[in-house]
Amino acid sequence: MKKIFLVFLVQLFFQQIIAQNLKVGASSAIINPQIGAYIAGDKQDRKFTGIHDNLYAKAVVISHNNSNVAIVTIDCIGLLYTDVLKIRKKTSEICKMPADRIVISSTHTHAGPDVVGIWGEDYSASGVDDEYMQFLINTTANQIKKAFENQISAKAYTAETTFGEPWVQNICNEELDRSLNIIQFRNSKNKAIATLSNFACHPTFMDAVASEVSADFIHGYYEELKKTTGGEVLFLQGAIGGWVQPENEPKTFENAYKRGKELAEKVNMVLKTAIPLKKSVLVFRSKKIKIPVENEAWQQLAALGTIKRNFAETVETEISFFKIGEAQFVTHPGETAPFYSLESKKMMKNGPKFILGLGNDALGYILKPAYFENPSLPHAEYLTRMSVGKQTGPIVLETVKVLVQD
Repeated sequence: MKKIFLVFLVQLFFQQIIAQNLKVGASSAIINPQIGAYIAGDKQDRKFTGIHDNLYAKAVVISHNNSNVAIVTIDCIGLLYTDVLKIRKKTSEICKMPADRIVISSTHTHAGPDVVGIWGEDYSASGVDDEYMQFLINTTANQIKKAFENQISAKAYTAETTFGEPWVQNICNEELDRSLNIIQFRNSKNKAIATLSNFACHPTFMDAVASEVSADFIHGYYEELKKTTGGEVLFLQGAIGGWVQPENEPKTFENAYKRGKELAEKVNMVLKTAIPLKKSVLVFRSKKIKIPVENEAWQQLAALGTIKRNFAETVETEISFFKIGEAQFVTHPGETAPFYSLESKKMMKNGPKFILGLGNDALGYILKPAYFENPSLPHAEYLTRMSVGKQTGPIVLETVKVLVQD
């Protein structure tokens, strides 16, 4: 019995040693737009009159031996793939972080600047401020650089729970993924370097009710969680398409902060029993794909220059899959219906599972084909109008299936 116990202790020791082979760095910067910039979300021709709370570009770089991955979140409605590529290019010019290992997701706040183009004065001209976009690209690249250069030895811990009842709802009466997944990286003194929480909900408390810059409920999450954990605090948006949002809630800054605080409290609670990763090996795979553009409106907006991207018969995007030890991550290039989150997780092996909605792209709503076949489904007319087309979801799911296979 003593011998068996000794073997167990030795195995446990080596598992902990392996987990310490990670190196992690983190950095963030404020990316507020100018007063007077166009507001993304809801109606066109709305401009900012003030700043309620800050927007951020946040980066965490994780390395194991000679392998790296950068996880970046930006408080904006959704960054297009063309701009993701610009950030990667800029990063490669200023540091040694491999450009193709940079994954960028957007929080989807509806109280951030127009970074797509469709919320300007009208559809005839882009609402994007080119000077701001260059600032955003440079600032984000610099945060990746700082995170890459600030890496120190770290351990990774994960936790999982559910959150959002009853205020987070899918108003299309379909599936809902309420899972809240957390990965936290800690230094040798057990202090947090970065805490990343993955949860699905539109940040739309302030949609159309205010003209101030805000990260919405995510602001409350940032502020409250950082008080207890320290380090950088990131929010990884999940599958919010088809239409996952706060429902029957007071649309006030105070209530948005309250819900963000509740999220932070839930994260803080489950972190007390977080489990260290048994492995630290990084695996990274990505695939560029062509999505048929079945919605002519996207092509027309591109032709007008309202959206500065090539939407022809197809549009190119990219899906990434990576693992940090047992923790698995998949990107979805837009606002996927919860169905695609649940199906992606079924394809992944046992272990913590993270779905990065609006990951590396913002191709609008990614819906189940039934929405295009049955216009009587709840909100189908609007949702399909804001979608590239019927084939997007199945192509995304098929690509995920290929990428997750060992």
